[in-house]
Amino acid sequence: MKTLKNHTLIYDNECPMCNLYSKGFTKCGMLDEDGREAFTELSGRNKSLIDFNRAKNEIALVDHTKNEVVYGLDSLLLIIGNSFPWLVKIARIKPLYWFFQKLYSFVSYNRKQIIPSPKDDTEQSCIPDFNLKYRMAYISFVVIFSAYILSLFSGKLNLNLERDFLREFAVCLGQIAWQVFFLKTYLKDKIWGYIGNMMTVSLIGTLLLIPALMTSFTPVFYIIYFGIVVLIMFLEHIRRCRILKLNFLPTISWILFRITALAIIILTTIEFKI
Repeated sequence: MKTLKNHTLIYDNECPMCNLYSKGFTKCGMLDEDGREAFTELSGRNKSLIDFNRAKNEIALVDHTKNEVVYGLDSLLLIIGNSFPWLVKIARIKPLYWFFQKLYSFVSYNRKQIIPSPKDDTEQSCIPDFNLKYRMAYISFVVIFSAYILSLFSGKLNLNLERDFLREFAVCLGQIAWQVFFLKTYLKDKIWGYIGNMMTVSLIGTLLLIPALMTSFTPVFYIIYFGIVVLIMFLEHIRRCRILKLNFLPTISWILFRITALAIIILTTIEFKI
């Protein structure tokens, strides 16, 4: 790999994703061994060069030769392009560049909901601004993706449930509406952060269901497997509520909706069969 000399990447050290790929750049030689610096441990020189608020939303790359800073996708392309110029030329084709720019912002603005950190409540923490457009995009993505996978999985449970995307889509939207209605007063300014984390719990459960779709076992196996996935989601929901400094109320409400929705679906199906 060709090393990008005299550059420092300012990464969010409380974000496992940022920590992983920035460390990868130094390990494979794309940056100097000391070519990254934690946002919470900024040196005076780098702090004076970067836009502190912008660096919370878009990872900053400092060029010490020119005393210039590039941000976000451009900083990553500069590092990658130093070793793979052809790859960056492709990435900079306008439609592709637009797509990668949106994808970068989608992940960056939602990264604390994807992987939360218990240290995200200090002034020096690298917390991105709240962006309603990208938060809604994340929620919409998880709702649609989860509804699709659940509609496929429901046919494996042998509960007289046919594959129905609209039914699962309504359940996913209903979960959000239920939590907002019952918890809005309690959550106050944490409502969007909580909903984002709840969506990640749903996404984790959805991803865990996918391997089961590629197998063929008895309905009993799929019911047990589904129960294990729900248990994992339950424990993860509790863990995230603790990080957000919330009590058990959101988890109780979350479980009540799940039980209520399942009961309604089963009763409705039996009624139609009769």
